[in-house]
Amino acid sequence: MAGWRLGIDIGGTFTDVIAVAPDGTRRSAKAPSNPQEPVRAIVDGIAAVGLAWDDVAEIVHGTTIVTNDIVEQRFRPCALIATRGFSDTIEIGRGARRHLYRLDLPPRPAPLVPPEHRFEVNERLRHDGCVVTPLTDGEIDRVIAEIQAAGLDTVAVCLLHSFTNPEHEARLGARLRAVFPNVSLSHELSPEFREFERMSTTVLNAMMMAKIKAHLARIDATKPAATRLHLMHSASGMAAPSVISERPLMLAMSGPAAGVTASCRTARELGMEYAVTFDMGGTTTDICLIINGKAEISSNRDLGGQRIRLPMVAVDSIGAGGGSIARLVSGSLVVGPQSAGASPGPACYDKGGTAPTVSDAAILLGYLNPARTLGKSVRLSPQLAEAALKPLADGMGFTVMEAAVGVARIVSANMARAIRRATVERGLDVRAFDMIAFGGAGPMHAAEVARLCGVRRVVIPHFSSGFSALGCVDAPMSYSRQMTVNMKSLAWDQARLDAMLARQTADLTAALVEAGADPQTLRVAHVAGVRYSGQSYETPVSAPALDDPQELGRQFDAAHRALYGYATGEPWELVSVRTEVAAPEPDQAAPEHGGDFAADLSGARAGARLLTFENGESAMTPVLDRARLPVGVVMQGPLVIEDEWSTIVVPPRDHAVLDRRGDIILNVSVS
Repeated sequence: MAGWRLGIDIGGTFTDVIAVAPDGTRRSAKAPSNPQEPVRAIVDGIAAVGLAWDDVAEIVHGTTIVTNDIVEQRFRPCALIATRGFSDTIEIGRGARRHLYRLDLPPRPAPLVPPEHRFEVNERLRHDGCVVTPLTDGEIDRVIAEIQAAGLDTVAVCLLHSFTNPEHEARLGARLRAVFPNVSLSHELSPEFREFERMSTTVLNAMMMAKIKAHLARIDATKPAATRLHLMHSASGMAAPSVISERPLMLAMSGPAAGVTASCRTARELGMEYAVTFDMGGTTTDICLIINGKAEISSNRDLGGQRIRLPMVAVDSIGAGGGSIARLVSGSLVVGPQSAGASPGPACYDKGGTAPTVSDAAILLGYLNPARTLGKSVRLSPQLAEAALKPLADGMGFTVMEAAVGVARIVSANMARAIRRATVERGLDVRAFDMIAFGGAGPMHAAEVARLCGVRRVVIPHFSSGFSALGCVDAPMSYSRQMTVNMKSLAWDQARLDAMLARQTADLTAALVEAGADPQTLRVAHVAGVRYSGQSYETPVSAPALDDPQELGRQFDAAHRALYGYATGEPWELVSVRTEVAAPEPDQAAPEHGGDFAADLSGARAGARLLTFENGESAMTPVLDRARLPVGVVMQGPLVIEDEWSTIVVPPRDHAVLDRRGDIILNVSVS
């Protein structure tokens, strides 16, 4: 039994586990999450797939610890050290209001670091890295004493222009690390210009250090020494604990990144040129574009109102999930973004919730089987769902069933709008995309959302409910970092650029080799950030010709034209380069589905129940067991397909088929 590789994704309600044996055999399970003791969820997850610790050779672990702390503003007190005169950057920010026309609301979130925890050192660099005011040992001694007197053990350092010349930050960091356990340096984490984003990123990273170090220490104390541990990071790869302990902010999008990784592999294996992920959970729906098997990566993100400048999968999240609350606002039905969460959860969970939610509507519409127990721990109550929806229905003058249909229609419209925003508003034709639907609620709503978007094919993968855990298993080891270059096309310095690229590649390669990667198998990829001189923001250019400025200029013009509809041919500048160094993907292709070709579905029938669809039609609908479906048989809707963890709804006039991979291909009729 030895040699298993496990992907474990710890969510707010359930922990998903996918286990892969050396021969490719796969097992899946869910276990209840324990937010107060996340290591317990790992132990329970291993037991849930019938394994012991000694059977496990490697664990790749996705987590929402960092995400939840940022969203819920659970911040550890942190000292900020900045160049004299610049410590208030963390409060000034970008000067923009979050709510332009709501003067009764705060214009921006409270600063991460209060004034009494901001410290300044007398030093100064020019924009080109030349030293104007040296940093003295006396200044370092003084600021260390002041931080100690304030009783802080966590320090973030962000000195002006340190991304160009890190000498002062490195000296200061070496002294600080001899005194304080949690120290974050901006030039190590985000060596880029834009002072506020770099400072915010560095502070958030420092604030997360203590909790992640403690989490990793508990895992290390629990697991056998022979079991290797890696963590899923936000740029859709896995990283070693030694790296994550110093850069915990890399976990900010750990869970969504894992699902995107699995989707990329699915898209490549099915030959999808354009795909959009549809990951619908209990609180949010996450959407990411995949083009030619690769996910879009962004270097700027707002999370919980805080600005982060690190490479992350470009996931758009909206407040639409199974727990989204329906309510009347000025007489109109609104669904989300408020959520019942995991506690108390939807009313139908019988855990104390009373607000009407999407899940309550789904059970009344017949989508969810009232006799099922979700995750072996949650029994569903149609009576409580009806009681929750009745006041809403009465307020609209509808029947309870009409209200349930309205809730389903509105949440589908919200999610379709988000997909159109991610595609059409970027100049991409959403009708050219396939959809990959997963998450606890994604397969249940995918057909109607796809129909609203004009998407004709939906893939519901095997292990769809635990797809993020599968992404952890499939993830390659990779590190990426973006650096500021600031090189004008009319003043090109190839030697300087080559030296910067070589240094960045060597640093990332060394980290991978230290984590156990074979240096002979590593691949290197770059993405350039280019803009016309005078523009505020850069355009990403994939596979850039960094050794040929004329060709790079042509690539930039083409990328700018594709994104904005025009190109000027004016002088441009190379603002930044993101470098990724990655090991090969694990060679662990899943075995083909064991089902045989058959003439009918008689062996898969598991009953029938009345469903009401979003178009208002009701029908007694056959229920099929996904585990007993034959390969290749066209299944005409209306149908419900169930497995142990999820429900797929196939509306009338749509049809589905199971392929040899175990994926269900849903063909949607689009008028």
